[in-house]
Amino acid sequence: MRVHICGQKYFGGRVFGAVIGAGHIVTGVSAPSTGDRLAFAAKRADIPLSIHNSIIGEADISAGADVILSAHCHAFIAACARAKARFGALGYHPSLLPRHRGRDAIAWALRMREAITGGSVYWLDDGADTGDIAAREAVFIREGDTARSLWERELAPLGVKLFLQVLGDLDNGVVTRIRQESEAATFEPAITNNRLAGGAK
Repeated sequence: MRVHICGQKYFGGRVFGAVIGAGHIVTGVSAPSTGDRLAFAAKRADIPLSIHNSIIGEADISAGADVILSAHCHAFIAACARAKARFGALGYHPSLLPRHRGRDAIAWALRMREAITGGSVYWLDDGADTGDIAAREAVFIREGDTARSLWERELAPLGVKLFLQVLGDLDNGVVTRIRQESEAATFEPAITNNRLAGGAK
């Protein structure tokens, strides 16, 4: 698969390395700054890099991409940009969507004292974490977990795994789209200045 990656930081870098390691081709990268970890990886590998602001448009996406991966990307990927890739765009959300839509899904799962959470790879649309599910898997929350420990031990590795799983499916002609169960959806606001949210992503 020919993949354009939009993202940043630790998770963006992990996805970048895993995609290349699995034999896929990264056609381009979009990151918020040249000093970002994902941007640095792209420059080191001599892969075209675009620096985006709050909106990623058609011009930011490399030509010939089969799919766009949103790996900890807080910019909105516009419909014209998603349409530039053959299959569209996939994002990863650290919850069992449609549960805990919103920016601080991990912190809210902990705050609500849930025993199980998970990760979802889903097809981006114009909504906030509302697109069809491509892959989803549950993990256990351990006693004493923080947002950081749960992210680093379970949810970041799961995101990489699910992205590679879906890329493999697409490579084999399998496109999975499962409608989110809107009647089970929850959306929580961002948590600011809260130790649960610190460093989770």
